[in-house]
Amino acid sequence: MKRNKLIAVVGMAGSGKSIATDYLEGKGFVKLYFGGITYKLMEEAGVKRTEDGKSEKEFRENLRKEHGAACYAKFLEPEIEKALLEKNVVLDGLYSWDEYNYLIEKFPNLQLVCILADKKLRYERVNVRKERSFTKDAIIYRDINEIENLAKGGPIAYADYYLLNNEDLDKYIVRLEEIIKDIEKYEGE
Repeated sequence: MKRNKLIAVVGMAGSGKSIATDYLEGKGFVKLYFGGITYKLMEEAGVKRTEDGKSEKEFRENLRKEHGAACYAKFLEPEIEKALLEKNVVLDGLYSWDEYNYLIEKFPNLQLVCILADKKLRYERVNVRKERSFTKDAIIYRDINEIENLAKGGPIAYADYYLLNNEDLDKYIVRLEEIIKDIEKYEGE
């Protein structure tokens, strides 16, 4: 029996992860967003989101202190299990090595797709986006914090597939389709 696919899209802020996850969602994948957990729990706790993102950062850090480094994967696990019964699933926002290790143990068919873009271009993209925009200094701080404190580099370095997103959206989509076909072929063997 063929299993539904589980893909986690990883990469630094501004690399273009949302382009990939939105595209896959348009292809029928269920998209599950790790960041949505933060927003939901903040709302339930009555914590307001600040424009600078500091309230979210503090809330995320407190969640990880209280529930462990893999807590987002643990919180999302029931939704992943339920969605996989019906459809392919794409995860948007897997950050840490701990989250990856937790999920790969539960879902051995998990495939990591890493989106890469030049740092200067990522910073430009993040600075002009409508939601969750950051200044260059703020995004540099965020990059370093995610690498040092969240072990974000592990899933990026260990990805099964890489997709360069420096400019040409058509090439990006072609490469994403190649990756999906390869995952389908691999899981079919």
